[in-house]
Amino acid sequence: MGRHATARTRRRILLPLLAAVLGAATWVAVAMARSEPACEPVRVVVAASPDISPAVTEAAQALDLACVAIDVQARESDQVAAELSGTAPKPQAWIPSSTLFLGRADGVPASGPSIASSPVVLAVAEPAARALGWPRKSLTWPEVLDGAGVVAGMPDPGRDPAGVSALLALREVTKGASDPAAAYVALLRKFSATTSGATVFPTAENAVLRHNSGLLEGETALVAVYSPDAPALDYPFVEVTGATAQQGKAVAELKRTLLYGAATGPRSELRAPGGQALRLTETDQRVEAQGQRSAEIPDAAEVTKALSQWAGVNASARVQVLIDVSGSMSAPVTGTGKSRLRITLEAAENALHLFKATSQVRFLAFATKVDGERDYREILPMAPVARQLAAVDRLRAVHAVPDGQTGLYDSVLDIYRLAHEEWERGKLNLVIVMTDGRNTDPGGISRENLVAELGKLSDRDRPVPLVAIGIGPEADETELRQLVAPAGGQAFLSRDPAKIGEVFYGALGRIAGAG
Repeated sequence: MGRHATARTRRRILLPLLAAVLGAATWVAVAMARSEPACEPVRVVVAASPDISPAVTEAAQALDLACVAIDVQARESDQVAAELSGTAPKPQAWIPSSTLFLGRADGVPASGPSIASSPVVLAVAEPAARALGWPRKSLTWPEVLDGAGVVAGMPDPGRDPAGVSALLALREVTKGASDPAAAYVALLRKFSATTSGATVFPTAENAVLRHNSGLLEGETALVAVYSPDAPALDYPFVEVTGATAQQGKAVAELKRTLLYGAATGPRSELRAPGGQALRLTETDQRVEAQGQRSAEIPDAAEVTKALSQWAGVNASARVQVLIDVSGSMSAPVTGTGKSRLRITLEAAENALHLFKATSQVRFLAFATKVDGERDYREILPMAPVARQLAAVDRLRAVHAVPDGQTGLYDSVLDIYRLAHEEWERGKLNLVIVMTDGRNTDPGGISRENLVAELGKLSDRDRPVPLVAIGIGPEADETELRQLVAPAGGQAFLSRDPAKIGEVFYGALGRIAGAG
């Protein structure tokens, strides 16, 4: 991306316009006593997102209030939300960048009137945008993300509402897919959990404007690409509980002037609350000045789901993969020239690319008595994804056991115990079993006892979801669903073994929080 994503530039995008207002308590004294020179001015603290604080400061300075000093502080919204829920001194008013922050704080309403807006866009390095046909045509998010050589990054959605907005918009992109959950996972996996070095990343329109207006030699300009499915930053004005009557009057007066458009004048990089056209006298041509529609901010449950999806997809995993090698897995799959086992092994190999590089995977084969009296054996020991990819020849060399029965229950129980013993905090701990039939081991544990034992092992504080993937027409859906229930997992069927790869992908996506 040229040098646009240097530390200096990222700070300019993420911590905008702090030069004049940065500090724990930057004072802007306004409207000091006119008629009572001896009065002690009442201090009113307004915490405002850094990208709107200059406009709020200007509006406060224009007020003509007696014996009042308004202190506009440029504060990151996530920090203010945390402080409002603690014991730190509280401001009398707060203007976060998004309503999304209000639910995280105590002592504020769940919503407030919007005083400005800024669409959330995909910021695309200008050379990449030109390669995709800009400015001859307006680009869309799917076009950008399908572009060759695109390096997509994501700001931390836990701190930056532009990240949350992008997650919600990306979900809409995949709704028309045959398997939306799998498609959504695939799309999210295109994004690194950082904007460093990215040629494409979500951010606010006003951040693109600031970046382009302050370009240094060697830095790359950004082109804004819009989506009506991305909720805009809406800058709600909320009053914080605990203000005195006089402070409340000053806050109400400031609120009134901001609602009349004081924050979105011709020098502002912000739009009116409805997304109306930018009023800048000279608008950067890489940004679309005309009015922009944006989606409504969804309820808290949907936001939480989006954040969980992102966290799940980006989590490092520790995975045990059990693959059925009983005799029936040697059955040919019509139209492929391959056996069920061969297609299953290919799907398992391809699945390695779904995990982050920091993930670890173990592969095991099971039938009956494949390792002495044991119904399973290790194919590849627990190791990082890169090491497993280098050793896939050992996975490819696995063959079905002639006349081997399906020792499903004993194998699942032993490996599930192992997964609990090896459980690691901060990772997605999983057991995945792939089988084409039901348990046929007459000397093994019963289904009832297996379900009971899995229930005893289940631990909400140390979760290990069990994912069962049934392959082919003989796979017993009822049995698989009973097995996964006590472990908080899910069962998936691929009646057509040729489509096992798609099912595996979708299963992993859902269990990782994407469905």
